[in-house]
Amino acid sequence: MPGLRELAERTPPQRERYVDLLRALAILIVVLGHWTVIVVTGGADGLDGFSALQVLPWGRPITWLVQVMPVFFMVGGFANAASLTSHTRRGGDVTDWLLDRSARLVRPTTALLVTLAAAALTARLAGVDPRQVGQAVWLASIPLWFLLVYLVVIFLTPLMHRLHRRARLVVPLVLVGLVAAGDVARLAFDAPMLQLGNFLFAWLAVHQIGFAWQDGTLPVRPGVAVPLLVGGAGLAVLLTVTGPYPVSMVDYAGMPLRNLSPPTLALLALATAQLGLALLLRDAGDRWMQRLGAWMAVIAVNSVILTVLLWHMSAFVLVAAAAYASGLVPLPQPPGDTGAWLLWKLPWLVVLFAVLGALVALFGRIERRGLRRGDLTSRSRWTPRALGRPGLRATATTAGYAACVLGLLGVADAGPADHGPFGLPTAALAGFLAGAALLRGARGARNRRAG
Repeated sequence: MPGLRELAERTPPQRERYVDLLRALAILIVVLGHWTVIVVTGGADGLDGFSALQVLPWGRPITWLVQVMPVFFMVGGFANAASLTSHTRRGGDVTDWLLDRSARLVRPTTALLVTLAAAALTARLAGVDPRQVGQAVWLASIPLWFLLVYLVVIFLTPLMHRLHRRARLVVPLVLVGLVAAGDVARLAFDAPMLQLGNFLFAWLAVHQIGFAWQDGTLPVRPGVAVPLLVGGAGLAVLLTVTGPYPVSMVDYAGMPLRNLSPPTLALLALATAQLGLALLLRDAGDRWMQRLGAWMAVIAVNSVILTVLLWHMSAFVLVAAAAYASGLVPLPQPPGDTGAWLLWKLPWLVVLFAVLGALVALFGRIERRGLRRGDLTSRSRWTPRALGRPGLRATATTAGYAACVLGLLGVADAGPADHGPFGLPTAALAGFLAGAALLRGARGARNRRAG
């Protein structure tokens, strides 16, 4: 990154650098977890695979250490609260904040989806089995489930932040109650459809805790951190070891009940313990972030953090396909000999990081452009002047978010199958691109009007 040192040295003293550290660590752990747990197999029908958690019961408790998506949503709540508060204090409106926030999220996602669609079309024209193409695209698009939920949470942030200012910690408590109700519906009445609301309620609850951390409603001191850590961990053990929830906090095929999809009370108990640990280590982490080299590294990672998340499974697909097609590099085999399998994962991870590094070098600049407050330098000439009006801009922003969310929902729900020439459901892809165009148009009209 050009100017990285200067950027690090100009960081305002009031910035909570520890939050940036947690965000970077959370995503890197997610990447390592995905790469480690997937077992790739090859046969007459091409590449296939499964989760190592299906055959390694000892690995399921380890998922408590690598299931860190709650940490990401917590620090997301902190960052979104700080950003929204700063924006409104300067006289900005909610619509413009949503447009600025969408720039960093939607632009890199558009690049991923368009690239996957082009690659799928090229592979099919080259004669690759459409089912293999569909499976590869599905695997590469797995990270989009996160963005789907996060986009909804971002859109609801202004409303939820107002609720936080009025009711403080009552809001996440109510959301946890809704998660509990969904779990009861699933466990006691075998009504899994009533548990689907947990996809939103659970992550909103965790996001609200970030609000409380940011404004001091949740004090950062050992007297608060230790009870959260001990109580959350104890409740998680109670719910999983003696209760009805599975121990694994990462889903795998064949689970009678999942903790992540949709989220459960057990996952929220783990999130509570993670919050306690994060608060307990805050002072030590902040001291480390005062070192220039460490802070520069965190800035560099966070500048492309979404790119890393979005493309890490594409790197996995590329490496697996190249190894299988060439036959020069044997695929890591199913963990019959666990020790040998884990040792073979080490060079596998080195290759994956190299390929991911190349992808980030290529596509990371797209995310960095979106960091400039919604790319305020962009004043697209094709955008209708009417979108510069506040009312129409708000409508276009809402419609753009809705189209992007529905498009990602269609992609996430598609599964590993042949979905046509682009490897993705065509209607879902078109819907997302239409939403992205609406948001870009609203930003461009706003920027042109401001200029």
